[in-house]
Amino acid sequence: MALWRTLSIPIASPHGLILSFLLLLHSAVTTTVAIRVRTIIHDPSPVKLPVFREAPAFRNGDSCGSNKDDRIHIAMTLDENYLRGTMAAVLSMLQHSTCPENLSFHFLCAHSDVELVSSIESTFPYLNFKIYRFDSNRVRGKISKSIRQALDQPLNYARIYLADILPADVKRVLYLDSDLVVVDDIGKLWDVDMEDKVLAAPEYCHANFTVYFNDAFWSDPVLSNTFQGRNPCYFNTGVMVVDVDKWRKGGYTKKVEQWMAFHKKKRIYHLGSLPPFLLVLAGNIKPVDHRWNQHGLGGDNFEGKCRNLHPGPISLLHWSGKGKPWLRLDSRKPCVVDHLWAPYDLYRSSRHFLEE
Repeated sequence: MALWRTLSIPIASPHGLILSFLLLLHSAVTTTVAIRVRTIIHDPSPVKLPVFREAPAFRNGDSCGSNKDDRIHIAMTLDENYLRGTMAAVLSMLQHSTCPENLSFHFLCAHSDVELVSSIESTFPYLNFKIYRFDSNRVRGKISKSIRQALDQPLNYARIYLADILPADVKRVLYLDSDLVVVDDIGKLWDVDMEDKVLAAPEYCHANFTVYFNDAFWSDPVLSNTFQGRNPCYFNTGVMVVDVDKWRKGGYTKKVEQWMAFHKKKRIYHLGSLPPFLLVLAGNIKPVDHRWNQHGLGGDNFEGKCRNLHPGPISLLHWSGKGKPWLRLDSRKPCVVDHLWAPYDLYRSSRHFLEE
């Protein structure tokens, strides 16, 4: 009498599939094997994050306070595509800060990701930080297509909602983009006298302000009077000191949202989250020394060609624009200024493994 036995062996393939083999064994001398393949498709694995070297520990100087009021609050977005830039930015601030242990980082991310948290903890074991989930649905219906896809990502608009996301005891915050490095004590920017303004940032009044809005805006007699009584100047929203209390009390989130909603009905600009900020605040901010945002190092929003540094002292280098230093360095076609970013790069590439 022939006996048959079923043996199911799950085998994981390199593509995340499980192949289940059904073996039918005959009891006679001659063994008959039948194979039935069953494919189970699992959810796609999360994006594989780059691996970073552990940063050194940085300690406070003797003059640093240890009270709650001595904290310097820094908000940044956390995104897989810009994680390498974020790590470099954090390292640069810790390295040049007089009181690095007083820096408190508030990271905003689009979704909760254990891997992101683990990456930060392993790279900066002594870092004071919190992670907040930014609900992309808050802006998804308000975003209009701009000149570059990266500018249309919901997380790019998270800076508008800082006052809603951060704890009530955070009265002031530094918002910084992930494509920059700080080469000075960030405490100097933190201590700027806001002079009763809701926002402080470097202003660029020599720039042609009219280019940030289209002809439909400037030809409209009502819209073109938006800046009446103000002397509007361009400022970059990638480096801002924000009085969170004044932002909340003044309802600035709603004011920015209203311009975003208007733009959905009638296109009045081409960029992403910058123009609504300008519409609400241009000409009514506290100007900060230009040294705190040497921006545009990533070139324009189309080609990202190399640019030289502007003359004058530098405290912060900002690769705003399409070109990012880590991508250009990896492509072995870096710009000269990208070598100023490289010393802060903690990315552990295969080359680093070989060197170690």
